[in-house]
Amino acid sequence: MIDSVKTKFGRISAANFKPKPWLQNAHVQTVLPKMLVRSPQVNYINERIKTPDSDFIDLAWAMPHKSVNVRGIAILFHGLEGSSQSHYIKHVIFELNAIGLGCVVMHFRGCSGEPNLTPIAYHSGATFDAQFLVPIIKARYADKPLFAVGFSLGGNMLMKLMAHHAYLPIKASICVSAPLNLAASSAAIQVGFSRVYQWHLMKSMKRNLLTKMQTVDMTASLKVSSADIAKMTTFFEFDEHITSVLHGFRDANDYYEKCSALHDLVLIDKPTLILHAKDDPFMDDRVIPGPPLINNHVAYELSEFGGHVGFLESLSARSKLWLPQRITHFLSEFLC
Repeated sequence: MIDSVKTKFGRISAANFKPKPWLQNAHVQTVLPKMLVRSPQVNYINERIKTPDSDFIDLAWAMPHKSVNVRGIAILFHGLEGSSQSHYIKHVIFELNAIGLGCVVMHFRGCSGEPNLTPIAYHSGATFDAQFLVPIIKARYADKPLFAVGFSLGGNMLMKLMAHHAYLPIKASICVSAPLNLAASSAAIQVGFSRVYQWHLMKSMKRNLLTKMQTVDMTASLKVSSADIAKMTTFFEFDEHITSVLHGFRDANDYYEKCSALHDLVLIDKPTLILHAKDDPFMDDRVIPGPPLINNHVAYELSEFGGHVGFLESLSARSKLWLPQRITHFLSEFLC
């Protein structure tokens, strides 16, 4: 359970997450929250915003009950191939709505169920849509504090945003299970059972790209055929031939080097909480920053267990998931 102790900035601390003994397994933590913990019902209001490059961003709004005073707005950035329907998004929204925070999920391009209109898509360092969106949201709620929460890929992107675009009116941010060292994560997910996650995500990534290629002319952007894409099996292959090519990087390694947020953390100058689990099957200990990278604006909490965006405490307790509680407690520190 979350206690009332305030977040400790400027250091790496042990997360206050203690799962039941039988839940102390990386893959149990990663898989069971989705399979065995029922997601709350979230009633979204969808909105489409046109972008300056003639594309669109799909938003999903979830506001508190009309009887609850809106105390602020939280922008949520999902993970790779995630969406507003991701289980972790729904659980967090439910808790944030309960304390009076309105939530809006920014779908990365192509993740809302409809292919986007231009060859470019999204990646771990793609801050351009968030840069465009944040001022729009703030203008609508000028008198309310604005927060941001990023999960996995969305967390790495958010850390790049916070480090290099401090002018944006985000009061505080949270980063969960982010692959802060992209090369290390690309390698880690090719080992052991983690390859199952890679297979699952690659299946979705390839399907969405091939669907998009039916309506968007990609011949001038990509040097590979549909058949080549269908044969890809690893993130590295996809990033080498798709991600890096579409977004102006020399190759996959160049993309990993330039878009990893690990060494950018020291530049963050607003309250930021980073949550990681040592047993996260999507990465290894190379994503853990050394003390020099943790400045007085950053709180880094590391747990022994938790898997990837898991943090399942129990299957019998009323509050089964620790993560939504921790996020809610942190943001509550910055509400009047």
